[in-house]
Amino acid sequence: MNILQLCALFATLITINGEKHSLTYIYTAFSKPVKLPGIHEFTAMGLLDNRMIDYYDSTVQKKIPKQKWMEEQLQQEYWDKGTQSRQSKQQWFKVNIDILINRMRQTTNETHVLQWMHGCTAKEDENGNLTFVRGVDKYNYDGDDFLSFDDGHQVWVAAADEAVLTKRKWDDVTALKDYTKGYLEKECMEWMKKFLEYSKSQLGNASRPDVFVFATRAKEKTNAVLTCLATGFDTKDIILNIKRNSRILTADDGVKSSRVRPNEDNTFQRRDYVEFLRTDSASYSCEVVHQASNMRVVKAWDNRLPPLEEMSIVLYVLPLVLVLVLAVLVAGVLIFLQKRGKLNFKRPSPSINGSSDSSSKGSSNGSSNGSSDSTPNSSEPLMNGKYFTFLNLKTHSNKNHIFWCVFNMFL
Repeated sequence: MNILQLCALFATLITINGEKHSLTYIYTAFSKPVKLPGIHEFTAMGLLDNRMIDYYDSTVQKKIPKQKWMEEQLQQEYWDKGTQSRQSKQQWFKVNIDILINRMRQTTNETHVLQWMHGCTAKEDENGNLTFVRGVDKYNYDGDDFLSFDDGHQVWVAAADEAVLTKRKWDDVTALKDYTKGYLEKECMEWMKKFLEYSKSQLGNASRPDVFVFATRAKEKTNAVLTCLATGFDTKDIILNIKRNSRILTADDGVKSSRVRPNEDNTFQRRDYVEFLRTDSASYSCEVVHQASNMRVVKAWDNRLPPLEEMSIVLYVLPLVLVLVLAVLVAGVLIFLQKRGKLNFKRPSPSINGSSDSSSKGSSNGSSNGSSDSTPNSSEPLMNGKYFTFLNLKTHSNKNHIFWCVFNMFL
């Protein structure tokens, strides 16, 4: 469990597709310390296009950059002021979460959580200009909607009965409504524009992703599924193509896609796949393109087809059959030798001292010794489930020889 998973309880972050961008800040406060790794009593983070750009928690109590370009482009004064602002908000949350606990007649023995998300979404045109689309300013309590700001009508909306009192109080403060609207439509947009400009240096040097092309079995035995997987790229605006004889396949050809998805290390992945005939001798390849950095990666399919289901069964069953046949042959030989009187199974005589981990080693005159390396008792399990069995074989010279045969109970 980590703080990003916890924030999923608050709200689903704005999905960014194509030319849309977002700048969002999320604050999470617990009523008391939570003794879990990665979970702090208070946490704040900023996200640009759903990627974390700054972070603060009640343990470190310092606003820090989470992107290299944030650290390079912003002066220390920005981080110092940000730290002071986050510390003030931490105290604000502590006071207000206590107010809500009392208002809802809850006990302090339980852990409660108050969250706040605010930010803006913009659309970028072909000239790079940003246009405000919508703003968000909302509060959640214990994972449920509590209070939100209607930017269009400039009023607060109560999502719970306990929030009505706060709604009426905040609606009466005109300065608060004006500030909230101004922040969402202007200040937030200005910071988004700056951050997008700062990030271009990183986006312009996109790292090369790892690309994998492979085929798997399809439901139809005559077909196979070709998958193209690209993972580890830094930016979401990549193009992934599956090509057949250099022609780009589309949805009309049956291509399906997982779309861009996040990895745990702040990179992204995308998986496209298409079904084709196993008898198709065409050349297939996977192409990954990032236009901003002129990055292009092409990987050809090695034409390896997955085995048919019948062949897979044979591959699993054949070794078992061979083992069984071998076991039958060995048993037949032993039975044959026993019937000819050449094979007798004998249990070794117990040791003189009766120890469970040692027994007598027979000699020609029947004497025994008590050495520590003497023969193990055949009735005791040894070697992690393996057992020793004594085979007393009568040879033509009438001399007895002891052979150690190790049988594993599970082949």
